[in-house]
Amino acid sequence: MEASTRLRIRVSPGARSSSVVGRHGDAWKLRVEAAPEGGRANEAVLRLLADTLALRPRDVTLVSGHAAREKVVAVEGIDAEETSRRLAAAAESGRSGR
Repeated sequence: MEASTRLRIRVSPGARSSSVVGRHGDAWKLRVEAAPEGGRANEAVLRLLADTLALRPRDVTLVSGHAAREKVVAVEGIDAEETSRRLAAAAESGRSGR
């Protein structure tokens, strides 16, 4: 059985750059450059997570919160512990998903 997890995400669209900020309660806070219009911010969130977690784009899907700042994302191919480790490392380094 392949590892998978679900992430709670808090998104700030329209930022200067896309990055993992860190923990926000029980969620991860992300900033994305894209505006929240036409699904662009959602696409940017999925792309940032895939890049940051070193996963294929198809392994990261939006489960809920399509029109909200609070989202739930399903991640395939990586367990919750490794997901948290990679996101924390990205937040500490201040690196973007690009």
